[in-house]
Amino acid sequence: MAKKVRSRSAAQAAVKKRSGAKAAARPSARKAVKAKARMLAPSKPARPKQRIAISHHREEDFKADGLRAYAKYRDLGIADATHGLAQAHVIRLQGPCNPAEVSKLHYHDVEFQMVYVLKGWVKTYLDGQGETLMKEGSAWTQPPKIKHMILDYSDDVELLEVILPAEFKTVELKA
Repeated sequence: MAKKVRSRSAAQAAVKKRSGAKAAARPSARKAVKAKARMLAPSKPARPKQRIAISHHREEDFKADGLRAYAKYRDLGIADATHGLAQAHVIRLQGPCNPAEVSKLHYHDVEFQMVYVLKGWVKTYLDGQGETLMKEGSAWTQPPKIKHMILDYSDDVELLEVILPAEFKTVELKA
């Protein structure tokens, strides 16, 4: 029986044809696996649509209804606009500073916290950082649950604070 002899180029073309069919099948198989994984993965609930929040400075907006009795807070409307995703307010610490009242070690159960000094100065203690004097233009972040406290501040200090989420727990610690 005679063998059929193919030319080298015909054999290479046949190999390419077979591997080409496999290569074409691979992407569609990957797409099917990815689609199945997406269907099985728990989906996050859609967040409510955020809205614009505009806040203009008005002295009467500073209220003594926040976390600390020695501070007045001006809510910037971020919590309502973001449906609780974040909170932002301007804080005025009331002078003169009374270390017995303000110097209490505590932490906040938050995902993110940032403070910016708008006016005056504040001396803080942050666990792992120590004492730091923050002046007008200074900014810092406080990682989640970091132990910290205020040590002293100027009579005219104003701070901008941004926190995620808007609602959080504060835990006071024994020094």
